[in-house]
Amino acid sequence: MMRAARLHAVNEPMRIEEVAKPRASGTDVVVEVKACGMVPNLANVLNNWENWYPHQPLPPKPATFGLDPAGIVHEVGEQVVALKPGDRVYVNPLRSCGACHACASGNQMKCDYFTFAGYFGFNRKSLEIYKRYPGGGFAQFMSAPQSAIVKIPDNMTFPQAARMGYLGTSYSALKKLGNLAGKSLIINGATGTLGVGATLFALAMGISTIYAVARGKPLLEKLRRLAPSRIETFSNLDGKVAEWVRSKNHAGADFMLDSLGAVADVNAMKDAMMGVKRGGSIVNIGGTGADMLFNTKWWMDNSMVLTGSAWLSTAEGMEIAELVRSGAVDLSVLEARTYPLDQINEAINGVASGDGGFTNYVLEP
Repeated sequence: MMRAARLHAVNEPMRIEEVAKPRASGTDVVVEVKACGMVPNLANVLNNWENWYPHQPLPPKPATFGLDPAGIVHEVGEQVVALKPGDRVYVNPLRSCGACHACASGNQMKCDYFTFAGYFGFNRKSLEIYKRYPGGGFAQFMSAPQSAIVKIPDNMTFPQAARMGYLGTSYSALKKLGNLAGKSLIINGATGTLGVGATLFALAMGISTIYAVARGKPLLEKLRRLAPSRIETFSNLDGKVAEWVRSKNHAGADFMLDSLGAVADVNAMKDAMMGVKRGGSIVNIGGTGADMLFNTKWWMDNSMVLTGSAWLSTAEGMEIAELVRSGAVDLSVLEARTYPLDQINEAINGVASGDGGFTNYVLEP
């Protein structure tokens, strides 16, 4: 048996319960969870998700959530060849069917069965995935397919690894923009969890100039200090983002990454988009949920590209692990606030009380 935090109904606290510990078989592994990242928006999800996005199902209740787990391999199935008990790992919560063209080509995010273990699904087919992998990382142990496992280096702590999903979402989005060397980039929502990660990786990937946009000036200044000669900051409370960017660079920025949250004003995204140069590219990872109207002729005439990007592949997680191992990306600028399993409800309600995207919230089962 093991202890797990389980949700029995929305708008209710999670309960700490004794449940059966998973066993490894086939190509699955069991990981002893040492840290699990907490989604900044988790309290809203647990209270309102089924009203916001009824077509995207939550796991059947009682459910063990926990999106971003890291820990130690405890047991491996008889078909596992590249992992062994004792390995330090991150568990990518991305689940897919594993057999379609998208999965076979390494694009699991495009699979019809794309699902977040320990969080939510993307359509009703996710319920089939939850039958096979029902639990997330808010437990002492969890099972996962070997294809979801990323070995982490010794210089990456478990709380740092428990932020891999959000770091990886930013990293994967930046890769979709192409070569960043010598280019300029607007990061909209730059001081949030996704924005801070995007800043760290864009700097490591050779970006010349970051136009960092957010509301709060103290956090913007903290972000600027990461690379004062390469980061310029602007509070969107002071005016139009596009006008500010073009006052710095008349042609506009080469790229834009939008990381605004689900409840943000979609017009803030539209404003920042207008600061991108002709032929530029925009990637959205923030999840702003409202409809947006823009002039489609402007879009056509300026040869603009808009891409949506969700999460990271396991391969991209391996790339991040190597960037950290080599020192190309330094995660020591991030602060982890950790909670024991018994304080799960206090932790959920305390998320977002820290230093913006520089703070991540971690449960240590």
